[in-house]
Amino acid sequence: MLAKLTEAIPIGDGWLYEPKWDGFRALVFRDGDETFIQSRDLKPLDRYFPELPPALRATLPQRCILDGEVVIAGPHGLDFDSLLLRIHPAASRVKMLAAQTPASYVAWDLLALDDRDLRAVPLGERRALLEQALAGAQPPVHLTPSTSDPSVAADWFNRFEGAGLDGVVAKRSKDPYMPAKRGWAKIKHARTADCVVAGFRWHKNGPGTLVGSLLLGLYDDTGRLNSVGITASFTMDKRAQLVEELAPLRANALDGHPWAEWAEWEAAARESGQRMPGATSRWNRDRDLTWEPLRVERVCEVAYDHLQGDRFRHATTFLRWRPDKAPADCRYDQLESSTPFELKAIFGL
Repeated sequence: MLAKLTEAIPIGDGWLYEPKWDGFRALVFRDGDETFIQSRDLKPLDRYFPELPPALRATLPQRCILDGEVVIAGPHGLDFDSLLLRIHPAASRVKMLAAQTPASYVAWDLLALDDRDLRAVPLGERRALLEQALAGAQPPVHLTPSTSDPSVAADWFNRFEGAGLDGVVAKRSKDPYMPAKRGWAKIKHARTADCVVAGFRWHKNGPGTLVGSLLLGLYDDTGRLNSVGITASFTMDKRAQLVEELAPLRANALDGHPWAEWAEWEAAARESGQRMPGATSRWNRDRDLTWEPLRVERVCEVAYDHLQGDRFRHATTFLRWRPDKAPADCRYDQLESSTPFELKAIFGL
């Protein structure tokens, strides 16, 4: 079951609210001594999180199916970058990371228990059964908080962001579980930022065709331009237009470019998993993520949901060019920050 983006937290009788976890969506199947963790696109996740199956067998009912999220919680909140590092072909590396930054599973729905298919059962009843099933749950298996009070949900929306959570999800207590239907509402943080456009990637059609995405940068207190993410929300006509629009900025772009040395660092970045403009994708290692530099002269305004560490968590939405802004004014200090919320109540950190 999926969620539809909504501008505000819905108010009224019959709503249940939960924090929106920022991790890997995952179904967990248990049948006796067998467990299976499956991603939303049907891919097995067990090999990437070897620490979870023993914990799931020790905690869950003998036969059940759960819906929830695989997350990694650290001292400063949820760490999505550590999750990405797990998608690695080497079992030895995955095992090492599992010991260094162990993952947790946060359950929010119960789809089957023993021989009973619960998908047609209203959410309110499924939640009660889930609470019973996980009454004795021990870390790293957790039950997500839930409330019917919209004021509590609003408080979560504001406080939990500092811990890396993604917003709030609202669900109707009377609804069944509807696979592939967007019957839930998700409310996420949305903000804008002025960013330097320091490079771009070609569209998947190939070099010289269309612009695929713009590479964004922000200056820190030391004057260094940091790569903070991309914006790629363009129509095909706009992608073609950008090829011509950015052409003058490609001339001698590497001369004095703050990211010029990254071309030399790409091989090392691939090995270490560091996120840089030229690094390979963890999801598709055959995908070409090479980039083209641009002279650091253009500024654009983008919409983003939240910052994770020093980067935008998701791809941003292009809003407009800002010819009135100087690149040097595009600094981190323009961004809103939230007070970190301790996750001790859930994860015992």
